[in-house]
Amino acid sequence: MMVLKRRSLRTAVVGVLGATSLALAGTAMAATPAAHTASHVGAAHRAQPAKAGITATPSVTSVRAWQLFRVTGRTTGLKAGSTVTLQQKQHGKWVTLPASTPVKRDGSYSLGVKLGLKGKNDLRVVSSATASPVFNVTVH
Repeated sequence: MMVLKRRSLRTAVVGVLGATSLALAGTAMAATPAAHTASHVGAAHRAQPAKAGITATPSVTSVRAWQLFRVTGRTTGLKAGSTVTLQQKQHGKWVTLPASTPVKRDGSYSLGVKLGLKGKNDLRVVSSATASPVFNVTVH
């Protein structure tokens, strides 16, 4: 009877150890692909270029008609020499004005502007598909 109990105990211990090792192996195998995928995603994320952006600040918020003022700003993600252009909202549509300048090596730009439409003018600076936030200049 004693031999039978030992054999049962030995079988039970071997069964528990076998199940535990299979569970641990499954956990290790499940963790390995996830870790590999995470490092792969991180590498792909780092390889993406910086998102393009433009800032724009007018030198004044109010001017007389046809008075010269400046719009300055910085760009990110645009190559030096790229052209930035001023746009004005007219009747609900963005209209490109004849005011453009190339981006400098440090990403900055400075644009001379004269406006003739009296009232509040919604303006923005664009380059390709990238646009600055809208800013306002009032013309008297």
